[in-house]
Amino acid sequence: MRTFVAALMLSAAWPLCAQTPAAGSLAASAQAQLPALTETYKYLHSHPELSRHEENTAAWFAAQLRSLGYTVTDHVGRYADGATAFGVVAVLQNGTGPRVLLRTELDALPVEEKTGLSFASTVKTTNAQGQSISVMHACGHDLHMTSLLGAAHELAARKSQWHGTVMVIGQPAEEMVQGAQAMLADHLYERFGRPDFVLSEHDSNDVPAGSVALKDGPLLAGVTSLNVKIRGIGGHGSAPQAGKDPIVLAAEFVLVAQTIVSRQIDPQQPAVLTVGTIHGGTKNNIIPDEVTLGLTLRTYSSAVQDQIVAAVRRTANGLAESYGIPADRMPIVTTDEGSPATVNDSALAERLRAPLISALGKDHVLDATAVMASEDVGRFTLDGKIPGVMIWLGAANPARLAESRTSGVPLPSPHSPLYAPDYEPAIPTGVTAMTSMALSLLH
Repeated sequence: MRTFVAALMLSAAWPLCAQTPAAGSLAASAQAQLPALTETYKYLHSHPELSRHEENTAAWFAAQLRSLGYTVTDHVGRYADGATAFGVVAVLQNGTGPRVLLRTELDALPVEEKTGLSFASTVKTTNAQGQSISVMHACGHDLHMTSLLGAAHELAARKSQWHGTVMVIGQPAEEMVQGAQAMLADHLYERFGRPDFVLSEHDSNDVPAGSVALKDGPLLAGVTSLNVKIRGIGGHGSAPQAGKDPIVLAAEFVLVAQTIVSRQIDPQQPAVLTVGTIHGGTKNNIIPDEVTLGLTLRTYSSAVQDQIVAAVRRTANGLAESYGIPADRMPIVTTDEGSPATVNDSALAERLRAPLISALGKDHVLDATAVMASEDVGRFTLDGKIPGVMIWLGAANPARLAESRTSGVPLPSPHSPLYAPDYEPAIPTGVTAMTSMALSLLH
């Protein structure tokens, strides 16, 4: 695969001279890039890599940026376990002025693609548990990478129109909400400069392709992953009275945990608690010693997050005590893979609306809706100390979206094996949006 990647690095790179005129319509220039960017998108889509394994994607992304004249550093980032991340940092300096960070994600998901596209992913790999799994860009990171490369091309070609520094970030492990923190832990800002602004985009199947959506304030929820180990006393399935069945206890915990949000949290505070995995037992007639559950928690408030985590612990312990579980076999609740809410800076969001309207037209700059999905891009703002904005990039076919809204049948969403963005209008829209926002801050 590496030989093929290396060949594509050479064949797909843009010439630095760039056919884009320094002056003229940005939208037209982005549209002129579409044939090359379409090939980029199809390549990235058919060659996905899982979180923390984005080696080839990162190398390819770095090579494209080097071809545009950016100073590129790869292998930026260090995870909590000491492993090196495949983060990419590309810097283009153009005199004095603001420093603007433009961020995209590199990783894909363990999903088997079922779109039927001619360039659909057929990639398979082995996960940490030794299982053979499929890999797919089911969240649209291939679309983000493509759009950001197009924006990087535009900014390199339009240096007469701006002053300052562009810092392009290719972030790994977003799907595990680990990559942003890993890059910061590797002294990202100490090494490459602290930005004045952070910009990003994420595709949405609720926004028509050809448009973007913008809002101030919360856009995506904070996330915390919880692991709950329910411990019992194993034994023979024919004699449950001789042990303490953790499967029954886990089943009751799943049901009672659903009342935490509905009965313990202020209804004005959005929160979601979902049990996503449950594992226990080895044979039909054996009561196991323990059952493990994986939960995801989404909130917009760190205080509400802490309240729910405490309630999960209290609920698990209370149920275990009522079942007569010995004190040394109480449940174990741990948290990991956390990230704060993504909150758009209000002043910056208002400032960016005008250049977006100028570049795309008023009818194509919509009002965004907040969702309970999560991102780790907010970490780059250092908890709001640096103004940041993420926009929704429309990815839904407009006609199919209108039909969906009429029928009430939802379109395939990100993380679905059927997710297929309407990339031909989405790509130049993403290029235009990111470039216009960056230019407005660097003007």
